[in-house]
Order: sequence, then C-alpha cells, then structure tokens
Amino acid sequence: MSHARIVLWLSLTLRPTRVLCRARFFEGQSPGLPNRAAMENGTGPCGEECPREVQETTVTEGAAKIAFPSANEVFYNPVQEFNRDLTCAVITEFARIQLGAKGIQIKVPGEKDTQRVVVDLSEQEEEKVELKENENLASGDQLRTAAVGEICEEGLHVLEGLAASGLRSIRFALEVPGLRSVVANDASARAVDLIRRNVQLNDVAHLVQPSQADARMLMYQHQRVSERFDVIDLDPYGSPTPFLDAAVQAVSEGGLLCVTCTDMAVLAGNSGETCYSKYGAMALKSRACHEMALRIVLHSLDLRANCYQRFVVPLLSISADFYVRVFVRVFTGQAKVKASASKQALVFQCVGCGAYHLQRLGKASGVPGSRVKFSAACGPPVSPECEHCGQRHQLGGPVWAEPIHDLDFVGRVLEAVSANPGRFHTSERIRGVLSVITEELPDVPLYYTLDQLSSTIHCNTPSLLQLRSALLHADFRVSLSHACKNAVKTDAPASALWDIMRCWEKECPVKRERLSETSPAFRILSVEPKLQANFTIREDANPSSRQRGLKRFQANPEANWGPRPRARPGGKAADEAMEERRRLLQNKRKEPPEDVAQRAARLKTFPCKRFKKGTCQRGDQCCYSHSPPTPRVSADAAPDCPETSNQSPRGPGDAARPGID
Repeated sequence: MSHARIVLWLSLTLRPTRVLCRARFFEGQSPGLPNRAAMENGTGPCGEECPREVQETTVTEGAAKIAFPSANEVFYNPVQEFNRDLTCAVITEFARIQLGAKGIQIKVPGEKDTQRVVVDLSEQEEEKVELKENENLASGDQLRTAAVGEICEEGLHVLEGLAASGLRSIRFALEVPGLRSVVANDASARAVDLIRRNVQLNDVAHLVQPSQADARMLMYQHQRVSERFDVIDLDPYGSPTPFLDAAVQAVSEGGLLCVTCTDMAVLAGNSGETCYSKYGAMALKSRACHEMALRIVLHSLDLRANCYQRFVVPLLSISADFYVRVFVRVFTGQAKVKASASKQALVFQCVGCGAYHLQRLGKASGVPGSRVKFSAACGPPVSPECEHCGQRHQLGGPVWAEPIHDLDFVGRVLEAVSANPGRFHTSERIRGVLSVITEELPDVPLYYTLDQLSSTIHCNTPSLLQLRSALLHADFRVSLSHACKNAVKTDAPASALWDIMRCWEKECPVKRERLSETSPAFRILSVEPKLQANFTIREDANPSSRQRGLKRFQANPEANWGPRPRARPGGKAADEAMEERRRLLQNKRKEPPEDVAQRAARLKTFPCKRFKKGTCQRGDQCCYSHSPPTPRVSADAAPDCPETSNQSPRGPGDAARPGID
C-alpha cells in the first residue's frame, strides 16, 4: 500500500473520533479525563457519581463546628483544646486592653453587663486612658461597644500562620470580640479548601479570610507598619523556630505574639546541640527542664527581636501536657534593647546534687530614672567543683532570667474566666493553672523538687508542707510551680536548702556505712548543718490553690494522650492495624508483669542467706531455697574410673589425627 493510500485510510478512520473530541472540547470537557469541577464534586465524565474515599468527621469545640477528614491529611489534635481555650481568653483580655485605650468596650457572651474600666499595662498609658475617658464623658460621647461576630473597624488584625482545619481562627471569630479580621493561612491546598468549607459552615466569611501561602513569606510581606498584625498565633507541628524571625517583624507595636513549641525532647535536654541550633541555647537535663524550656523559648524570641531593635515583654508562659506556650508583647526601642543582655543568664548546674547558679550575661548599673550604664558581667559564680558534693558543673543556656509572667495580666485573665466559667470547656483547668501561676515567685528562676532533694542523700521524702514550713521558719520565700507538681521554688541558697535536708536526715537517719565516700550523699551528710530547721507545719505553708482543691495538675484523661501523627499529603488513616501497633509498642521498654508462680519458682533458685547462718525461722515457708549446696568435685579427688568411660574407643587412625592428645 502506498503512502498516500495509508494517509487517506487513517483520515477516514479517525474522522469520527476527531468530531467527538472537538464536541467535547467545546463543551468544556477533556476527551479522556473528567474536568476539575467534576472531580471535586465526585462525578465522572458521564455524570456518574464516584464514591468518596475520604470520609469526614464533624467536631464541635467551643462555639465552632468543624468538618475535617478522618484520614490524617489535615492535622487536628483534641488534646490542644486547653491551648485554644486559653488563647481565646488571653486574646479577649488583650483586646479589652487595646480597645479600652480607644474608648471601645467589648461584650463577651456570658459576662455580666457591667462596665469594666480596663487600662493598659503601663502607668503612663493608664493616665492617658483616664484623660481620654474624661474627655469623652465631658463631650457627651457614648461609649462604643464591640460584640462577638461583628467587624470592629478599629479592632485587632489577627493572623494564624498554620491554620490546618481553621478551627482556631473560626473560634476567634465566634468567641473573641473586637476583631477587624482574621487571616487563616496554611501552605496546604487541601487544608485551605477545608478552611473555606468550615468558614462557610460557621457563617464567619465576613471575618475569616482563608489564605494559602508560606507563613514566613506572608509575614515578611507584612513588615510595613501599616500592614502589621496585632496578634500572630503560631502553633506548628514541632519547632516554631523557622517562623520566629518573620513573626517578630510582622507583629505591630505592642502586639501579641503567641507561640507553641511541641519539640519538648529537644527543649528538655535530650539533644543539647539540637536545641542550640534551633533556639540558640544549650538545654540541660534537670528536674526543672520544663521551666528551663520556657525560658529558652523566651530567650530565642528576644534574641531575634533584638536584631530589629525590638524586644519582648512576657505576659504568660505555660508548660502543659507535651508542649510549652508563651504569650509575649513586642515593642520597639533602641534604649530598651540595650538592656536585653542583662536579662539573659547562663546556668551552672551540678551533676551530683543538682544545685544550680545563674550567671547574667550583662550588667546594668545606675540609679533608676537616670542614665543606665551597661557592661559585661563578672563571673563565674561557682568554683570548678561543687561546694556541696564535690562534683563538676554543667553549663547551659543562655536562658531568660527575668519574670516569665505579668501577674497583673494573669490576674485579669483569671478573673474573667472565673466570672464566666461556662464560656470554655476547660475553664476549671484554666482556673487551676492560672491560680498556681499567681502564687509563683516571679523573681526566682527554676526550682528544685522534693524527690530530687531526698534521692540525692538517699533519705525518706518529707511532705511538701514540712519542707515549705521549714523554709518559711528560716525566713525564706517559697512557692510552687505550675510546671511540676513537686516543685520547690525558693529564694533560699543551695547551702540553706541542704542544711534543712541534713536536719531532716537526722530525724530519718540514713545508713552511712552503705554510702560511698565519693558519693554526693556522703559528702553532703558529712557536714554539720549551720541552720537548725523547724518542720512544724505553718498555716501559710499550704497555698490557696491547694486548699481550694483546684485542678492544678491534670492527669491524662484517656489513653494515648499526647501529640498526634503529623499530617501527610494524601492522608493516612489510623486504621485498626495502626492502633494495634501502637498498643503493642506501648511501654515496650518495661518488663512484662510476672505472676506469682513464676516469681516463686525464680526465687527458689537462690539460696537463703539466713539458712546458711542458721538464723532462718521460716522453714518450708521461706521463699528462698534451703537445700544444702552441692559440693563441687575437684579433678584430684575424682573417683578412679577408666578414662575411656566417657570417651569412644579410638580407632586405628585416631592417633595420627592432628589436635588429639
């Protein structure tokens, strides 16, 4: 067949196919693939409905109703409800302060309709607010109000950089008054589609603006003063350090920056070098690791803000469950930035007894109100060996050495939550945690623990009230810490604390003969106490939050309470096989429990020491063996027997075999 005939035959054969393709093209459909709208609506090219493989689950939290895929395609963790409730409470009080300076009163659902005069955190701004209120009242202007779900033109501009399902942003729109707009941003296209659906589901499209962008680039694009955000919330999966540099530049003057860190293994000292690469500080393994994690995060935030002549002022710092959460305000001021070095400190911690000392990086000298001179600090505050146990010191930090809470602000949040307990599902826990925070010593960094002090000298553990009473009798201050149940936060030096423990050891003696002469316990107890402790219980030794029985340290309410798996593109549902694998790996490092019969059989393999001495009076009821030891037969006393009794007779060729004697 010639070439021309082949071309003619193909053109006639494929003509109907070309016509059909052209018709489908003009109808807006691809010849072989369904269009994008059809795929999103679940229909095929011929109008047939395709079954949805991804099932969705609806969750109600607070005032929001959220639909999210059951597969792990968009991240959601119900454990963080306490985090979200607390954030709504903090932003509400922050909005009350910011809008109160503009003469706007916010209305929170459930609160009594009483005018609360709210001022800013500084005395100068307080006077300005009072003058402004007097001017408004004199001119006859009525006090403006801002309600939940309404746009406030002079309200807060909020950014949630990593929104996932958009739950937090939608809760802001439905529960926090005085907002101008909320930007719910996420880099995942699937997450942004879900945010749009949830925004429509909750009817908050007038407040919440979905955005798909890299959170860092979005914040870098809002560095101009007129475009900055009043509130930035960062709650990433893991470390927030990639976003901190952009965040401190994109938040407005005096704005609120909320940061969550879930990489507690790094912050708690398991990988000090990794902590330094992320946060610029070395973390130490200690009983006070959770508070040290908070101070490392605050140091990292202040360090990044100082690069742009800005500094941070902590409002609230929380260590809860498996994460830490900080709320700070960011200000600009070259003179205040110079004082940042004197707010940081290195930590010298003894590896034997756990005593710690702080060494400030800088020193500020001068009379308050006049010119302040900044210089390098002198140190170190310790000798190469610990003065109490003779062990070496570890060096950690730098960490934030100033107060980590603003007690006035914490008191406002606590008062608002206590007055409206039905607003949040976790109001009871918020009240308990904030109550402990108000009782903490603000100017005392880090803490000791009861079990740490007693285990160091191998003695019985005193009760919390006994140790607190002994410190109070010695004219020292002492408080609890929200970061640890057995914490002892005190301004007493380590020498006074060990004197109290020496006095306690005299009441509960330790067997000194069992202690090694080089152990920390032996060296601490070999010194006579200079301070005579009084362990009589005092009334003020029991804190108010403990007396009222508040929920201060919540136990895990269910199994597998903790972080959830990272969201994966395409989603990966936690099926029954995954749950079974988690169950098998739970407590995998612990030995399985031993039943009574196995334990009895195992103990019978050990000889009884008292039976050897002839002092065991238990007889057959003794759990150890009373059988006499079997005498070992030596080679010289072996009975005469033919050497070939246990050997096979040699053959004629065995003598010539090598290696045989």
